[in-house]
Amino acid sequence: MDDTVTSDQGHPPHAGAEGGGLSTRLNWLRAGVLGANDGIVSTAGLVVGVAGATDSHTALLASGLAGLLAGSLSMASGEYVSVSTQRDSEQAALATERRELAEQPDYELDELTGLLVDRGISRELAREVAEQLTERDALSAHAQVELGINPEEIVNPWHAAWASCISFTVGALLPLLAIVLPPVSLRVPVTVVAVLCALVITGWVGARLGGSPVGRSVLRNVVGGGLAMAVTYLAGTLLGAAGV
Repeated sequence: MDDTVTSDQGHPPHAGAEGGGLSTRLNWLRAGVLGANDGIVSTAGLVVGVAGATDSHTALLASGLAGLLAGSLSMASGEYVSVSTQRDSEQAALATERRELAEQPDYELDELTGLLVDRGISRELAREVAEQLTERDALSAHAQVELGINPEEIVNPWHAAWASCISFTVGALLPLLAIVLPPVSLRVPVTVVAVLCALVITGWVGARLGGSPVGRSVLRNVVGGGLAMAVTYLAGTLLGAAGV
């Protein structure tokens, strides 16, 4: 908000909306990458564990599909509940702000001025900017400056649920196909290689989107996924050998 007011006092809400829109899209993309990563790791661990216990194509396919469906539906429902809670909180805050603007506009104008002053703007300029913002869209101005909410970008729980479901499913399909398509002797090696390559990609993309060190992110991804497959494969092999 500070940079927006300094550079273009007449159009801060519009500029902020554009920045917020880009930030929102990046957050959705990052969430999609993380969802796909979850699908890869969880399904890979499941099918590799089953492959350690049995060579049955039917058992591998059934367990993989069960893991894919359970994981994608769980991700979707969890995201729906989480985002619905966030949406309810944001709408309640906006309703309160809307009521306060209607009941005590002078106080709200003083409050907005004070918030701008707290951000380093002189009181005279802050008052002028607050008045212009209030004339243009009082609710949007207060929501963005006071609450950190863009009223035009309230999150949609259904969008979040579908995004999580689809991203998890896409990620889960890789280990599922890698375990059921190759010959029996190559199932586990092909799956491990395919999964580790995919984790390198998701780790790299996630790091780039989040602005974090690429090497550390990729290493963490690969080690975590590799460890998950190793543990489940060992468990499956022991259970298979025990005839469980």
